[in-house]
Amino acid sequence: MKKEMLINVLQPEESRIAIVEDGILEELYVERNSLENLVGNIYKGRVVNIEPSIQAAFVDFGVGRNGFLHVSDIEHQYYKHLTEQGDGKSGRGRNPKGRRVNERSVANKPPIQEILKRGSEVLVQVIKEGLGNKGPTLSTYISIPGRYLVIMPGLQRVGISRKIADEDVRKELRTILTELAPPPGLGFIVRTAGIDRTADDLKRDLNYLLRLWGTIVGRIKKLPAPVEIYSESDMMIRTIRDIYNSEIDTLYIDEPTAYQRARDFMKVVLPKHVNRVKHYTGNDPIFYNSKLDDEICSIQNRHVPMKGGGSIVIDQTEALVAIDVNSGNYRADDNAEKTAFKVNMKAAEEISRQIRLRDLGGVIVIDFIDMREEKHRRSVERRLRELVKRDRARTKVLRISPFGLIEMTRQRIRPSLRRSMYEDCPSCRGTGQVKTAESMAIEVMRTLMTTVNKKNISRLVLNVHENVANYLNNKRRKDITQLEETAQTSIIINARTDVEPEHLMARCYDDIGNEVNF
Repeated sequence: MKKEMLINVLQPEESRIAIVEDGILEELYVERNSLENLVGNIYKGRVVNIEPSIQAAFVDFGVGRNGFLHVSDIEHQYYKHLTEQGDGKSGRGRNPKGRRVNERSVANKPPIQEILKRGSEVLVQVIKEGLGNKGPTLSTYISIPGRYLVIMPGLQRVGISRKIADEDVRKELRTILTELAPPPGLGFIVRTAGIDRTADDLKRDLNYLLRLWGTIVGRIKKLPAPVEIYSESDMMIRTIRDIYNSEIDTLYIDEPTAYQRARDFMKVVLPKHVNRVKHYTGNDPIFYNSKLDDEICSIQNRHVPMKGGGSIVIDQTEALVAIDVNSGNYRADDNAEKTAFKVNMKAAEEISRQIRLRDLGGVIVIDFIDMREEKHRRSVERRLRELVKRDRARTKVLRISPFGLIEMTRQRIRPSLRRSMYEDCPSCRGTGQVKTAESMAIEVMRTLMTTVNKKNISRLVLNVHENVANYLNNKRRKDITQLEETAQTSIIINARTDVEPEHLMARCYDDIGNEVNF
């Protein structure tokens, strides 16, 4: 399998990174330079308000919008004095029987109004971008990723990524990390990229993170709140650090300065792979040359056809994402059950891919074609679970329901690709529908009937869309004429082609041409 990473940073307004497997676009990351990316940044903030009813605090961290900090995202150091007073020496993160408990559980924490006060200073990290009018989501559980390790100052122990399932590998990595003797009081997690790496590789990453944390601590002590303490790397370095692995044969970068920066970064983290970084010098744009531009343009299409027949339909709403699977003209041996099963299996692959490409988050409901046989239902369910494992965002897939529905959730870190690249249509205001010419004509007639009989009005001028004007002049001309005769008022309808379909503007004038308010 040929796997490539294409990095397009030639345009200053936008950065795009695509991961292509055998010519198929599997992952896409887009970042606009005009949109500030705060996720991963660390700030020294100040609490400006506390809401006990939702157990949350609002924090001013210096970006113009207050961040949302829930009690579940408050680290133990902020309330350890309260727990020590309450339970003596029961120990951090342990219940009375000595078993480790979930430190993020609200049940294991005091109320937020006892932990924080208005004006309290907190060290926070942005974990989710703000959506709409909502501010960014914050956490005091600080984590800073390196290539192979993640430093988590509040963890105070070593751990292994949950994505590493092999117990033997987990034990080996834990042993290596423990022998490196990290400083007490700091926690470290081994990332999946740390598999098969030597102790020297992990040691080099450990030292880098310790130097970085030392710099951060110095800024925390020196600078007053609210202030930025640490800024995450740009998307290109972030993606190479977090996603690049030995399976990727080549990295193509279309901008010389970015190409040199990528090579310098690779020399530090993966010196043996520096030669895989290539400077793309073709005449055509890098994405166009790989035939990706057309596919990227069609990513937000509601209807997604599948190879061999069948399709899926994706609808994004405020509450959830709904995905419907259709068989279309696909048939398997004139057997309805086999047809449904094969289409659903193909759909599971395309759905997992589309979710990644569109960066869909929150609750996702998938309506598969009904299948009667239990083994088919479980096969589709298992297939979807297997496919979403490659997703970097956390996902949870529930069992398929008797109605053929699968509910799943996917971690939402930032607004979806659609919300980042598109804005609501000013005509339909994001609904995708506008009133018909007939509906608007009815509304116009109601406006006329309530207006023409008012005092001092001798002329009424209406500005409407061309289609509405044609409907009124052709199908309601008799009614309009009758209103003119009854009210002794002249009604003028102006057809406009430069307005929205629902545009309606009425102006009234008296006998001498002065405008009358109504």
